[in-house]
Formats: sequence, C-alpha cells, structure tokens
Amino acid sequence: QVQLVESGGGLVQAGGSLRLSCVASGRSFSLYTMGWYRQGSGKQRELVAAITSSGGTNYADSVKGRFTISRDNAKNTVYLEMYSLKPEDTAVYYCNFVRFPAAWGQGTQVTVSS
Repeated sequence: QVQLVESGGGLVQAGGSLRLSCVASGRSFSLYTMGWYRQGSGKQRELVAAITSSGGTNYADSVKGRFTISRDNAKNTVYLEMYSLKPEDTAVYYCNFVRFPAAWGQGTQVTVSS
C-alpha cells in the first residue's frame, strides 16, 4: 500500500521561507516523477512543481524562481524549498506521483501572513 507523508509546513511572514518534505512508501520511488501540489481555501488543487526520475524539474509560473523541488531517492523523499513566500502561497501542500497518483496524504498547511 502506497503511503505519502508530508511535513514541514507552518506559519511564516511574507518574504520568509520553508522547506517541505514528503516521504513515500510502498512503491519504487526512484522510478517515478513526483510532484508537489497545493490547495488553497475554496480553490482546486494545483500542481506547483514536479521532478522526474532523472532530476528534471518543472514549475508553475506562479512559483518559478521562488520554489525549488528536489529528491533523495535513497530516502524515498521529495522536498520543496520555498523562498520569498507570499500570502497567496497559503494552502495545504501535498505530494504525489504525477502520472500514477496514489491516495492523497494528509498534506501540510502553509500559512503566509502579510
């Protein structure tokens, strides 16, 4: 059974930074493209960053230049480093396999105050 466990969220002032982590289990993590998603209050979940099995990355325009996705295949972990945070980044952040999604984890709340 695939499990996704996100952590690292919190309350931060605008301009601050956070580092999110997601540990995946139950699947050969290193073979898959992983993504970080977010869902703001009253909004649809959106993909903000993705990293392929070989380390190629892609970002939503709204976070490009401010967020960095990375992975450690030895630890089955994907990270999202977030800098220059804005109030509009406030959301619950989730990770998942991009092409073959598993059941969503509980996510981690990121709140950016102005």
